[in-house]
Amino acid sequence: MLDGDRTLAVIGCGTMGEAIVRGIFRSGRLAPSQVFATDRRADLVKELAARHKMRTGADNVEAARVASVALVCLKPQHMASALDDDAMREALAGKLVISIAAGVRLEQLARWLPGSGLIRAMPNTPAVIGEGMTVLARGRHVTDPQVALAMELFGAVGRCVEIDESSMDVVTALNGSGPAFAMLVLEALADGAVMMGLRRDVAISIAAQMLQGSARMVLETGLHPAALKDQVTTPAGCTIAGLLTLEDGRIRSVLARAVEEASRVASKLGQG
Repeated sequence: MLDGDRTLAVIGCGTMGEAIVRGIFRSGRLAPSQVFATDRRADLVKELAARHKMRTGADNVEAARVASVALVCLKPQHMASALDDDAMREALAGKLVISIAAGVRLEQLARWLPGSGLIRAMPNTPAVIGEGMTVLARGRHVTDPQVALAMELFGAVGRCVEIDESSMDVVTALNGSGPAFAMLVLEALADGAVMMGLRRDVAISIAAQMLQGSARMVLETGLHPAALKDQVTTPAGCTIAGLLTLEDGRIRSVLARAVEEASRVASKLGQG
């Protein structure tokens, strides 16, 4: 568990890294003095230090050396150059390393950091507002307490579950790309309301709250989405008329295929 003796290195503290840091500080799980964040952009490093009063810098190895846990938030194409390095291997030996790089597999991480405990994580952008979903996959020899520590970190920015790594490509599509799919659906629903005379800002506000509330009903009631759908679908009503129009447009197939295609692309990320 996180305590006063734990220190966290956030290597590549961009949008997602900062969202996680912000959630950790908001939850009180770590103090700013326990976090060392890095980025190659000098202006961002200064901004992070000013905003969060934490230690920042550009030296990834230095951050890894002083931390007990490392959260690696680099882009997939930058992972090898940052981690496949003797100084980094030494700095992270015996420590827990959590990677959020899409498509970079545990076996790749193990080649670069053979002496570290390794976890893959796939968070998503709603983590920025504390409503994220993060999915974890543990590497060999990672203990239950280490997984619990990772879940506590990501629990600061939303929900967290553990799966087998074999499902991480589809998780990347559903969880990582999913918010973009949801935004497209939201925008399209608002467009329909605008076409029927509703002001756009009002339409977007209503559509966003409607989708948020509908999603929370699934999470909090545990009911299948079809059961909740049927609750508002009365005979000869406007809802069934709209649903049949969506089915005419093959909405289920299109959305399912979007996840399928994104999964295929995700399987190739980090492999070049």
